[in-house]
Amino acid sequence: MAEENANIDGTLEEDEDESSDEPDIQLELTAFRARWMSELKPSSGASGAGDRLARAKGVRRTQEIAREEKATELFLRAVQEEQNGAVYEAIKFYRMAMQLVPDIEFKINYSRPADTDGGGGHFSEDSDADGEIEDLLAYFEQQLTLESSFPKICSPEFEMTQTHISALPREILMYIFRWVVSSDLDMRTLEQLSLVCRGFYICARDPEIWRSACLRVWGRNCTKLVPFKSWREMFLQRPRVRFDGIYISKTSYIRQGEESLDGFYRAWHHVAYFRYLRFFPDGHVLMLTTPEDPLSVVPRLRTRNPRMDSVLLGHFRLLQETDNQTKVFAVVCKKKEEAAEIARNRFYRRSPAPEAEHSFHVGLHLSTRGQQRFSKLVWIHHSCHITYKLTGETVITAFDLDKMYTPFFFARVKSYTAFSEQPL
Repeated sequence: MAEENANIDGTLEEDEDESSDEPDIQLELTAFRARWMSELKPSSGASGAGDRLARAKGVRRTQEIAREEKATELFLRAVQEEQNGAVYEAIKFYRMAMQLVPDIEFKINYSRPADTDGGGGHFSEDSDADGEIEDLLAYFEQQLTLESSFPKICSPEFEMTQTHISALPREILMYIFRWVVSSDLDMRTLEQLSLVCRGFYICARDPEIWRSACLRVWGRNCTKLVPFKSWREMFLQRPRVRFDGIYISKTSYIRQGEESLDGFYRAWHHVAYFRYLRFFPDGHVLMLTTPEDPLSVVPRLRTRNPRMDSVLLGHFRLLQETDNQTKVFAVVCKKKEEAAEIARNRFYRRSPAPEAEHSFHVGLHLSTRGQQRFSKLVWIHHSCHITYKLTGETVITAFDLDKMYTPFFFARVKSYTAFSEQPL
């Protein structure tokens, strides 16, 4: 019995020793975890601070970019105002730009087109890249498809009691867009229309509209799209004359007058006159030489048959040379007199028919002026062809292109595209 009691006591003591060892292990594990966490805390704190610093730098960089873009826009606006002669307005915009970025003059990219009209998505015949446009088109089309299983071109923002334009079929809407472009190829208004909504943007990028516009300009010479990626890119990038305005050339010189009666002085006269060229998409061209200023002449050249006796009518064509230069050749002549009404009195006498016909052949080189594409025409040829009706003989007289043949510069006229006579 004594031995059994001793064995039992020994077993109890061993159990008590094992149970006493377990709290020690737990304490060691707790201490290890504490040391481990203490070692991790400094590193995590450093990474958190680094993330905050990187985030702050990103925000600061974004603000700098936005500030620089705004300063660039103001600086370009100031340059435009200075070119237009508004010096006071130019100084104001220069000051605003330099307050944002003091050295903006050295950071600016002068190849960036300025928005001269304050709208229209920078349609100065220079538009954004086709890659971006294709991505934007795909994005808009995807958004319209996800919104509804039967997507509409657009939807009214507010409740309406009348029929909204979104109720029209797509074919009718595209026909309206062709009326917007019209036979005058008013692509600027089409670009402005694309800013209304996503659906209008997609319709304004319809390839068939831009293809029809290219066919009107180049005809059989634009059957291939290469090297352009789209018909819109061809219309914007390929050299052509512009139809939404007029080309104006001003020539001035000093002419010596007659001597006074007493012989003490001799007058000098400053002579100035203008040449006007107005192109139409169907190949017609108007040419006028007059001392009248553009303010009085430009409105009268809006139609193809102006009521001006001195205007020359004709046709033009574009010719692209192998050296990638585009030339414009035109043949103009005085418009034929309409059949006069027979006078009621017996003293009426008809004017005799002309014995010869005069026509003028004009050759011009199309180039770019500053940021405006296809806005300059330089003289390369000018001649007069006289054809005698009795003999059929033609006499050609070529004029020397001296300093009196100043280049033509394009000026946009909004009234020329204010009305649509027929759709594209």
